[in-house]
Amino acid sequence: MDEVQRANPLTGAPATDRDYADAHRCLLDLQALLGRVIVGQGELVTHLVTAVFAGGHVLVEGLPGLGKTHLAKALAAALGLHWARVQCTPDLMPADVTGAEVYATAAGGASSFEFRPGPVFAQLVLVDEINRATPRTQAALLEAMQERQVTQAGTTHRLPSPFCVLATQNPIELEGTYPLPEAQLDRFMFKLTVPFPARESLRALLDVSLDAEPSDTLKAIAGPADVLRITALCRTVLLGERCKDAAVELIMATQPEPASADGKGPADTGARRHIRYGASPRALQAVVRAARVRALMAGRPHVDVDDLAAVALPVLRHRILLRLESELDGLDTDSTLASIIDGWRRRL
Repeated sequence: MDEVQRANPLTGAPATDRDYADAHRCLLDLQALLGRVIVGQGELVTHLVTAVFAGGHVLVEGLPGLGKTHLAKALAAALGLHWARVQCTPDLMPADVTGAEVYATAAGGASSFEFRPGPVFAQLVLVDEINRATPRTQAALLEAMQERQVTQAGTTHRLPSPFCVLATQNPIELEGTYPLPEAQLDRFMFKLTVPFPARESLRALLDVSLDAEPSDTLKAIAGPADVLRITALCRTVLLGERCKDAAVELIMATQPEPASADGKGPADTGARRHIRYGASPRALQAVVRAARVRALMAGRPHVDVDDLAAVALPVLRHRILLRLESELDGLDTDSTLASIIDGWRRRL
């Protein structure tokens, strides 16, 4: 790495080459540890680590039995984070997530209302099958995810730091589910899909002890203070003018094309003609924050265009909407974005 002297926003001290090297080593060690626990999901692990150290939340979509809950437990254990799990059902109430005021009587007989924190007051919160919760309960997570706080009875309660929400959903089961609205989806930095493991990975699973989950005995290799330190350090990774322009061009490439001269449809014949709504400015911030972590993972104190490209799909796939006629033609978001990202790379 090149020597870099910029102030760490957490400590105020200059960020040095050794700081970046230590953070780089910690990120690689965490990836390797999780890769041994979650066999055959290297890309998923990399994206999850990226989002956590970028200070974002993650929506994970995959079929049952692919290890989504197991990955959350392993991540919490490896980083020494206090974690909690919320199993979403249609009868889950907002107070079951955020906490509520309860009437309590002290030993001397005095009575008063006091706030009892809910499971959201953890450093890593697993919201399992989030689309099974009603919109009212889903909305209870909005303030927590964006403002890192919960307001109850007019009093604001700060959430712990670091704080990350890892939500899961089943992509094929629709009965008794409530699709997340766009405002809620935009709160997630990444949307990750869990692929079915390859044959070799399935075979490797049989070499792991079946008596207990590996995450139950996992030893922490870092702590909450390390997460905060590295997260702050990632914000000092240099973002050059070329990469700033490239990030803006990427977001602009997801915006719908203006209508043609006759007003009957998009003027362009490329992938953008399939887009009804494009990515928001929050997506631009997410791309940059995530790219800085990927640069540090690669051992660089500066962002490269490859870092932007590596995080583009998980940042954008839940932030664009396709035109109805394109969906009826069988197009999906990932293939459309892949075409847009490829064209963006060629133009740079």
